[in-house]
Amino acid sequence: MDAETVNRLRRVVGKLSRQLNSSATSEDLTPTQASVLGLIAGQGPLSIARLTELEGLNPTMLSRVISKLDDAGLVRRVPDPADLRTASVEVTPAGSRVHQRIRARRTAIVSECAERLPTKHAEMLARALPALEALADELQRTDAKQMAG
Repeated sequence: MDAETVNRLRRVVGKLSRQLNSSATSEDLTPTQASVLGLIAGQGPLSIARLTELEGLNPTMLSRVISKLDDAGLVRRVPDPADLRTASVEVTPAGSRVHQRIRARRTAIVSECAERLPTKHAEMLARALPALEALADELQRTDAKQMAG
């Protein structure tokens, strides 16, 4: 891909992300808190180490986010009985409801906007999904390598 195409892709992905993240603020969550809650709700319970890996946050920042979510009653820490120094994090029923509202709002927004696009563009977006998913996976692997190195 040439540099201009890469810049256009980066800009549009960033713009989409910012616009979708704004839906979390109606739940009094930052985009990072909503993202962490979504990971825990969708894949949890998760260890702190795994959350760090998935979210790409440093452990100190992640600990602060988890503390905020825990204080709000959206997640809870579950000590590992085999090693009391570590814990997993799981979603609470209240956290699950908040996550579902955020997800439903984001889905509705994208759906409404996609319906207003010309059919040709909507079809192109659907065909591009596997490539975008592969790019996201590759970016996550690159981030993990950079954090480890």
